[in-house]
Amino acid sequence: MTADISEAVGAHGPAGTTPARPRRRPRRNKVPEVTPYFWVIKILCTTVGETAADLLNEKLGLGLTGVSLLMSAVLAGVLVAQLRTAAYRPAVYWSAVAMISVVGTLLSDNLTDNLGVPLEASTVAFALVLAAVFAVWFRSERTLSIHHVDSARRESFYWLAVLFTFALGTAAGDLVAERLDLGYSLSAVLFAAALAVVAAARSTRALGAVVGFWTAYVLTRPLGASLGDYLAQPVTDGGLGIGTVVTSVLFLTVVLILVVFLTVTRRDASGVDDGSPREG
Repeated sequence: MTADISEAVGAHGPAGTTPARPRRRPRRNKVPEVTPYFWVIKILCTTVGETAADLLNEKLGLGLTGVSLLMSAVLAGVLVAQLRTAAYRPAVYWSAVAMISVVGTLLSDNLTDNLGVPLEASTVAFALVLAAVFAVWFRSERTLSIHHVDSARRESFYWLAVLFTFALGTAAGDLVAERLDLGYSLSAVLFAAALAVVAAARSTRALGAVVGFWTAYVLTRPLGASLGDYLAQPVTDGGLGIGTVVTSVLFLTVVLILVVFLTVTRRDASGVDDGSPREG
């Protein structure tokens, strides 16, 4: 009899009270907080993506199509590992960003070099595809917040958007540096100035968090690529002539050091998402 009363009270609560709802299990965000470390590593990964894509295309002898297929297969494996993690893991996350940087570069290069698509057309096309990804993402999830990338579907939208930001940034960067003949160093200054404008607009709240973040994400791609090309390309082509091997190894080493630092310190970990709304 006592057991029956206890079970009844535990299931329905005391007379006249509302049963307690089970607490929702907290969800962990799968991407890092946007800190200065985030932007530094992102630009470095972008530079590695640009120089590594050129290096692989030159050294492997597989041709642009063969290298693209190989790197896409590697990216698929890294993304599977990322999607299977329960929370943000710096090593896995930034490996995915670095590989997407390579594949996004190759995606743009294939359109230009293999299919003969003008840079103006590919830039517009990638911008439209990216806008479509954001539209479907928002329609599905009602948010584009990077503070709530806490489900497989949201994370899939996130990585699809990242891929096309790299492809768009590659096409736009090549358009400015080569077609408009501004050169690598001047292009880097131009894109750095554009980023400064975005940062100023964010600081004055003239630009929303979501729009500001993704605009900066696109712009850091041609900035990093211009820096990489400036260091790696021959002096006769407007670079410093350091070469793709040295440039790739140098920047990749810095990325690895920073990723190890963040893994140990957790300086960019966002913690548990309790479901409360946050800007951006």
